[in-house]
Amino acid sequence: MTTAQEERTTADLKALAEQAGRDLENASALEILQWAVGTFGKRFCVTSSMEDAVVAHLASRAMPGVDVVFLDTGYHFEETIGTRDAVEAVMDVNVITLTPVQTVAEQDAEYGPKLHDRDPDLCCKLRKVEPLERGLKSYVAWATGLRRDESPTRANTPVVGWDEKRQKVKISPIARWTQDDVDAYVAEHGVLTNPLLMDGYASVGCAPCTRRVLEGEDARAGRWAGRGKTECGLHG
Repeated sequence: MTTAQEERTTADLKALAEQAGRDLENASALEILQWAVGTFGKRFCVTSSMEDAVVAHLASRAMPGVDVVFLDTGYHFEETIGTRDAVEAVMDVNVITLTPVQTVAEQDAEYGPKLHDRDPDLCCKLRKVEPLERGLKSYVAWATGLRRDESPTRANTPVVGWDEKRQKVKISPIARWTQDDVDAYVAEHGVLTNPLLMDGYASVGCAPCTRRVLEGEDARAGRWAGRGKTECGLHG
């Protein structure tokens, strides 16, 4: 049987996303996720960097057993892998771990060691962007933990928008939240967070490209510090 999602054209989905972005701008994060689940069902997933499990927790309230997609780049901190394992163990979610085509050793053999130092954009493409594009093929919509207050590049993030590159509906249910909102939700619901957040890291990515932030810096300042790069390519 053909589902309603499969009957929608790309143009229909884009129009749906843009309208929902307007209609749900002032909705709660849970209401936004309930709309996503009601609209897309099992063809909706959450992506998580395992910096924290806030969006995964919210989505599990909207759809117990929701798919939570995690990119294992091969360069993660041990704490990040531990957070993923803990989320899988204690939350009502289905964690799906995606891996790059090449192991780190295979990539080193082809491109030379420490590609992340010499060409971080290519490294991100090989270890994040390409695996995610493969992993999202069976979904119509995906949710992220993007917040407008994280950095200037994210200031205009819609709560529901259109992912032109992947031709999918992209949902950012906590886009309007502040760090205080995140902290309050974590405290109220006992949500798992990456231990590195208590050790000076404000944004947690791959170990070679992430440092602690300094006082007064925005949350993304510890990523690719000293370079013009601010995003890995997953979000534009």
